[in-house]
Amino acid sequence: MSGIHEGRVGLHHSSRRNSIAEIFSVICEKPLSHVQLACNSSHFALPCQGKNLLIYNITDLYNKPPLQLVGHHGDVSAIVYGTGIAPLLLCSASEDYVIVWDIDSCYRKAREGAVPSGTVVGTRLGKVVHLSMCPTDRRVAVSSGSKIYVLKTEKEEVLAMLTGHLGPLTASEFCPWDPGMLVSISEDRTFKIWNVAKAEVLFQSAVLSGSPLLSIVLLDQSRQLVTGSADGQVWSYTLPDDQKCHLVAKLDLHKVQQKYDKNLNGRDPPTGGATDSYVWIGSSDGLYLIDLATSELEMALPLRDSPHLSFSVSGSWAPSQGQNNKMHCLVTSLFEPRVALLDVDVITLGNLCSYWETALSGLESLSVVPSSPLMPISPLNAELPKRDTKALKKTGQSSQGGVKDQALVFHTQVKSSGYTVPPRSTMFTPKTNTKKKSSTPSKTSKNTGSLIIEYPSDSAAPSVPHIQQSVSTLPTPIHSLQYSGDGKQILCGLGDRSVLLYKSSLAGHPAVYTGHNKAVSTVCWSHCRRWFLSVADDQTLFIWPTVGSEPALTMGTEKCSKSVRLAQFYYLDKFLLLASGSSLHLYLHHMDTSRDDIKRYEQKSMSKLTQSLSMRSGTDITALSAINDFFSYIVLACGADRSIQVFDMNRGCIAAEISDAHTRAVHHITQNKGSMFSTQTPDSYNLFLSSAVSDGVKLWDLRTARCVRRFGSSLNRCHRCSAAMSPCGQYIATGSEDYCAYVYDIRSSTFVHKLKRQSDTVLNVAFNPATPELLPEL
Repeated sequence: MSGIHEGRVGLHHSSRRNSIAEIFSVICEKPLSHVQLACNSSHFALPCQGKNLLIYNITDLYNKPPLQLVGHHGDVSAIVYGTGIAPLLLCSASEDYVIVWDIDSCYRKAREGAVPSGTVVGTRLGKVVHLSMCPTDRRVAVSSGSKIYVLKTEKEEVLAMLTGHLGPLTASEFCPWDPGMLVSISEDRTFKIWNVAKAEVLFQSAVLSGSPLLSIVLLDQSRQLVTGSADGQVWSYTLPDDQKCHLVAKLDLHKVQQKYDKNLNGRDPPTGGATDSYVWIGSSDGLYLIDLATSELEMALPLRDSPHLSFSVSGSWAPSQGQNNKMHCLVTSLFEPRVALLDVDVITLGNLCSYWETALSGLESLSVVPSSPLMPISPLNAELPKRDTKALKKTGQSSQGGVKDQALVFHTQVKSSGYTVPPRSTMFTPKTNTKKKSSTPSKTSKNTGSLIIEYPSDSAAPSVPHIQQSVSTLPTPIHSLQYSGDGKQILCGLGDRSVLLYKSSLAGHPAVYTGHNKAVSTVCWSHCRRWFLSVADDQTLFIWPTVGSEPALTMGTEKCSKSVRLAQFYYLDKFLLLASGSSLHLYLHHMDTSRDDIKRYEQKSMSKLTQSLSMRSGTDITALSAINDFFSYIVLACGADRSIQVFDMNRGCIAAEISDAHTRAVHHITQNKGSMFSTQTPDSYNLFLSSAVSDGVKLWDLRTARCVRRFGSSLNRCHRCSAAMSPCGQYIATGSEDYCAYVYDIRSSTFVHKLKRQSDTVLNVAFNPATPELLPEL
């Protein structure tokens, strides 16, 4: 890709796309590559002989001559249409005048034989490089030099003069949802947000690039600001009501096109679903469709691949959404005095697939919630062999191991001390002091017999600090943490080789579990909450009982050829899922905490390998995720080659692969697991998150293997910060290196809260499955 050197980047909000064709071309007296041209759904305008204007009707280009407007004494340098609200207005500017034309009135005068005329609203404002009409068509912003003049469109009156940029302006645009706000960009490589009435700056960006910013667009629905520079860089910022802009995404057109070409394999991407985050970007070498929600290139229309066009390098673009599924683009040639009207035939984006989908097939059948029973040969049907209970009875041992319970007095003629007699208890005693039922609705679940309080589905994201607890007197990183399924306990894996078990209130002293020789990298609860496992950098895995201080099962290199890096309980605790090297191992297990007084250190717990599956490319596994709270066949594994591979454990194979999911290897992946306190639709469980250093957090849909949203506000340059989804499925939290935890609404790319009570990098975050609480850990 040749970049955007000397060409103006044209940005246009749209949700349509398909092929490109040239429907009109005209040779001008001089090149117009640096002139702002005007195009809307019905008309386009361009200079003629430098000083005059030609107005073309798109619906009748060849049968009706263009309308000629005369009024400027100098060469026209900028033209813009109004919003299209009757009457249709056109504003044109040269060094001598800024003129507003009523197009309908000009057509009427031309039919009557009179000379069409406009209203001069500005005089001798210098060379104008850009014009912008406000949403009400009552004001026009004139960018000239380093100043912005805000003029009335009815008469000659300067409402405001905005100064502050250190270099010449390149563009300025009124905010479509707030006509009193204006955004400007300049060759000083910054943008400013202005309060027009007070002529003051509300926000000023840092220097964004080494090249000038050339174009800007404001997206109404998503409240975003998008700007592009001469070196092919594109930035997307949120534009909230408080004008505190936050960077959502940064794109390099050259890199995203290379990625697009690599994955597309020369095939045209299929059509797909409309979204309000799509933006057309015109550069010197073509037209690109970018999905800002995912920061992915969805469509590329290179000019060099369209031999029927009259030029291959463009100077400026003036796109406009047309009628009847048409998008019109008025384009100037960079080196020739030629202007062409391009027609992009668009199709409703019903199931827009990115290049991820073109390489995948049959993904419609993939679902986290099973839609078919287990196959007879499925690895998930495996069972441990039954123990020899007869042999245990002969040795006086129970089937759980250990010495058989006996009375303290063994003589049958002597009355026992009562240790073998079951305690007396009164069961099902009726309550006699019950209160009358309140008429207020109950906060418990719909099942009147359940005592589980439902997670509030309409709750706001956690934002109020509750408690802060230091886990150690020495600086000790927390590498992993997890709430128990009932939300009453918290596991923390520390860098000092220990595991801490807290109450969810963080009150009191934690239970401490030690035994690893290196830092604990992973902790995981079992579904029954009687066990939890820990994995450390010493290549060992321990399974601990919640009551006791010694591990019930230890696994190390004797079980796997390579060190165990990741592990979790799977399939409602039936299996242990281990990642070792490039392989996934599925182990059946049996936990037994009983001890024999003679063979005190003999471990009675056992594990048995059921299935081993390898990554398709043989790459090492860097992250792992599977749901244990209900039966699911899907396991997600990430590779060092930046891929995400989907394993179908019912069939025992790789069902799909997403290559180049991030720019670096994925270090964290997690699914939408919900909780026992919340109810979500089955389809929502097909969403999962992935994180990579310097590439932010991405939200994926398993059914299409497509990234549906990207979250990039958090800072993640070198540490492996994790992410989590709330039990209600509405919020996402992620750690950050700027000592904060970010909370996002899943429907938006911008964060809703930035939690700042930390003193170091936030590595891990976890939502309480029972109540709307977020736990960030350093």
